[in-house]
Amino acid sequence: MLSVLRDRTYRHLFTAQVVALTGTGLATVALSLLAYDLAKADASAVLGTALAIKMIAFVAIAPLAGALADRIPRRTLMVAMDLTRATAALALPFVTQVWQIYVLIFVLQAASAAFTPTFQATIPEVLPAERDYTRALSLSRLAYDLESLFSPALAAGLLTLVSSGWLFAGTAAGFLASAALVVSAVLPKPAPAERSGGVYAKAVFGIRLFRATPRLRALLALDLAVAAAGSIVFVNTVVLVRDHFHRPAGALSLALGAYGAGSMLAALALPRLLRRTGDRAVMLPAAFALPVILAAVAVPAAVAPSTWSWWAVLGAWALIGAACSAVLTPGGRVVRRSAADPDLPAAFAAQFSLSHGCWLLTYPLAGWLAAGAGLPVTAAVLGAVALAATLAATALWPAHDPTYLEHTHSDLPPGHPHLAGSRPSPAGLRHAHPYVIDQHHPTWPRLSPTAR
Repeated sequence: MLSVLRDRTYRHLFTAQVVALTGTGLATVALSLLAYDLAKADASAVLGTALAIKMIAFVAIAPLAGALADRIPRRTLMVAMDLTRATAALALPFVTQVWQIYVLIFVLQAASAAFTPTFQATIPEVLPAERDYTRALSLSRLAYDLESLFSPALAAGLLTLVSSGWLFAGTAAGFLASAALVVSAVLPKPAPAERSGGVYAKAVFGIRLFRATPRLRALLALDLAVAAAGSIVFVNTVVLVRDHFHRPAGALSLALGAYGAGSMLAALALPRLLRRTGDRAVMLPAAFALPVILAAVAVPAAVAPSTWSWWAVLGAWALIGAACSAVLTPGGRVVRRSAADPDLPAAFAAQFSLSHGCWLLTYPLAGWLAAGAGLPVTAAVLGAVALAATLAATALWPAHDPTYLEHTHSDLPPGHPHLAGSRPSPAGLRHAHPYVIDQHHPTWPRLSPTAR
């Protein structure tokens, strides 16, 4: 897996991702402490609102960023967003009102919503070979999981030496280092965009791409299944640990660490597994495991706390992490396969926006249900959501889903460059090639595919 780091450009971009993630992890701890300093007992409400603002920024800004990615050089855009995030982080220690936190969080997360899809769209151009790209996706998953384990420990160590405000300086340093690494990378020149239209037309193209492509509609359904299971972990673990099992605060890190460990183990195994089976054969079974695990979680959450039920929850959290990783990691491969190179920024921006829209639905659902009906009911309801989403994905994603599709053009004149090598048929000129939605293919064909 580490062999892809021999590529200098990817090595610089991956390192930029790691240091930026570390900075973001420090900001998460520092923001919690800042919210408590300003709001005291209402700190949870402040953090909940900040999380909602983060998701709204992700959903609203990412498509616009995807539309701008072919108008602004990608390196310029990513560096500008890193500098914006660094500036917002440096301003956070100086706020005196809660509303100022909200404004700066929106600015920081809007910049992240522009940076991340642009970064994601650049990696398959840096690593065009599918095997290398799959390894890069697994490394990215590992980076996210390691950050969730490493950043809190780093923040705890730093807090023994400096005040919490200095953690934001560490956040800014991470973003500045990321910008420097992006500047030092020699990025490939993106393919020229063929689509016409203004920023709005380009912003909605990614959404249209998802609506028109069967496997991308399935990917969105799988994102909802992951969000349903993941929200149980991220929203309800603290209540489960502290109120149900009556364990110390350190047990929270152990429970979340079990989720991260499961995710990392799956990410390490995926490159070899995907080579043998393929995306659909890995992602759908992993998604079907999620409602089963959530149904099992309802048992230890309903019975009196004991040693066995505590270990059962840790095991369930590890299995959820592994299943979520097995769904999320190949998602980049599915997006890459479903869009032309010039449309990758719009495609990844749409995926970023729509997937976070799923979390925007399941986060409050997990919180409200747990508070009103208890964790067993919450696990059952979100398990049903995950099952329905996975069944929908199975129906939407054809079992026979080749890259090459044979189809007919009746809308292009003879001699059009796109029709080179086509043959006449009663319905028009017919040919086969890797099929994606673009200006020449506005809808998905209904004809029988020719697998290649």
